[in-house]
Amino acid sequence: MTQRYQVTVDVHVILERGSDILLCLRDGTGYRDGWYCLPSGHLEADETVVACAIREAREEIGITVDRRDLRPATVVHHLSPEGRPRLGVFFAASRWYGEPVNAEPGKCAELRWAPLGTLPSNTVPYTVAGITQYLDGVGVGLHGWPELVDA
Repeated sequence: MTQRYQVTVDVHVILERGSDILLCLRDGTGYRDGWYCLPSGHLEADETVVACAIREAREEIGITVDRRDLRPATVVHHLSPEGRPRLGVFFAASRWYGEPVNAEPGKCAELRWAPLGTLPSNTVPYTVAGITQYLDGVGVGLHGWPELVDA
């Protein structure tokens, strides 16, 4: 019997405040430490992508986002440099409850509001791909795959 293809699902939250978005500086994670990313995390078993976005926003930056305030932004089918596929589901929100704080100082060195069009040069490329696709109105896109896949 052939085993079904399985992929890790990442859920990202683009918090918008005017023309700025909130970024987290990774630290102590073992992956891309010193690089900026969005509040995000892995989908857990028996969890919806919406519930994951709400949970990650609460766990990482201490805010509450109502599910009605989450807008689908884009989906990125990403292939890591190590050859591991991931599916990134990106949501955007311009309304939430509470003030964002670094709620995970063991994984994040700082929070930073950055202009949507001018991300720091040390922003995780996968994150940049999702934000760019969102700004370009791409519903589903690819990142990291060989060009032949983009047919």
